[in-house]
Amino acid sequence: MKSLLIKDTTEEERRRIVEESLGLPGACDDCMGGIADMYDDYIYGKRELREITMSFRTGYTTAMKGPERSGCGY
Repeated sequence: MKSLLIKDTTEEERRRIVEESLGLPGACDDCMGGIADMYDDYIYGKRELREITMSFRTGYTTAMKGPERSGCGY
């Protein structure tokens, strides 16, 4: 498998990597509610995929508030 690092890819390759990974037909982000926008920094060579994914996951888990679920309740 070819490296996905910014230094080893072109902007066009990075755009295609994001589109194929998210299943976007021809960069149609409207149907994904803007989720592809978070990968713009990768496409434009500012941040690696790993950094973007980790910041998203961290923000998601640390933003959780409320009681913890102990099961499905049934």
